[in-house]
Amino acid sequence: MYTSPSSQILCYSPRVTIIGAGRVGSTLAQRIAEKNLADVVLLDIVPGMPQGLALDLMEARGIEMHNRQIIGTNDYADTTGSEIVVITAGFPRKPGMSRDDLLRTNAKIVVEAAKQAIAHSPDAIFIIVTNPLDVMTYLAWQATGLPRDRIMGMAGVLDSARFETFIAMELGVLPRDVKTMVLGSHGDLMVPLPRFATVNGIPLTELLDQATIERLVERTRHGGAEIVELMQTGGAFFAPASATCMMVESILLNQSRLLPVTVALMGEYGLENVAIGVPCRLGCGGIASVLELDLSDEEMAALRVSAESVRQNIAWAQEILMVSNATS
Repeated sequence: MYTSPSSQILCYSPRVTIIGAGRVGSTLAQRIAEKNLADVVLLDIVPGMPQGLALDLMEARGIEMHNRQIIGTNDYADTTGSEIVVITAGFPRKPGMSRDDLLRTNAKIVVEAAKQAIAHSPDAIFIIVTNPLDVMTYLAWQATGLPRDRIMGMAGVLDSARFETFIAMELGVLPRDVKTMVLGSHGDLMVPLPRFATVNGIPLTELLDQATIERLVERTRHGGAEIVELMQTGGAFFAPASATCMMVESILLNQSRLLPVTVALMGEYGLENVAIGVPCRLGCGGIASVLELDLSDEEMAALRVSAESVRQNIAWAQEILMVSNATS
């Protein structure tokens, strides 16, 4: 039987590892596979759960018309050679709980996950999704020792999408025609920028009065909490998974998209020793560049307040980890 020489060549397929097989993690696995972006490794500490989810997703391949491999595992060895590692592991928010309330429980989880993942995929780019996201991104950056262009947090993409949704609902237009930019921390002190918002190129300020814009800004700031209060048993996962998938896609396909993501700042916007959301260009190497917008005095002041809050929580988280390491 004739065998074509080309059939003996091993075809390369990128691999994305998702640590945490909860609602965000499993939905993200579905998004990545069904968009045909990469093979997926879904890792969780619960025996059987990621394996079951992976099998379920594999059984949908023929219907969804893709042939991506999806592996469920409890072993970090199975994540070896990943191009991107996404960390979603941690406890979810409950009604009345802020993202910062999660800091004590999630800091140790994220740091340990980052260390184990980098040991098996030293060249990977990391995306942090676990809340409080800005603090977790900074802690993971320190724990891995990675250059900042290879570790980032998903926040601004989601917050901007929420702002766009609320604007579209108010105006009765398509969400895809609305473009916004949200900076700062992923929480109540985030900094939506109405001055940079447009609807098919028309400034938002030409379409809505200031009182309405402020109402939409406030709803954006509390967008995650609104969903938590409605659901009672968990938080958002469809939109966070989609936002993360957009970042994964920009990196794997080298799209060089300009997106607001959380990154450790080194003097940009006059800020250091903190990780917050700012506009970044994402390509195959991770963060290709950080864009410094010409902010007004009011916008800059809001960004500094947001950054200071994150900086204080970083210091608190570092103390928690230090005590935990000393007693373990």
